[in-house]
Amino acid sequence: MKPASTQTLEHRIKQVRADINALIDAQAQAVARDSPGVPLGVIRNMLTARAPACPCAQYLELLAGAQIAS
Repeated sequence: MKPASTQTLEHRIKQVRADINALIDAQAQAVARDSPGVPLGVIRNMLTARAPACPCAQYLELLAGAQIAS
């Protein structure tokens, strides 16, 4: 029996990166609501600058902060 088709590693990586960007964008939008006049791109950069350059590490850092703030 042939196993169900699985996604390629490339596709899974792209999906994970899209999920990471969605979380970062949501966090940036939340901060932007409390920071009128600050460009969204600046807020996004400030959020991701706190974590290493790896998007996965940025996700984990932001997720941890979101759970603490909740």
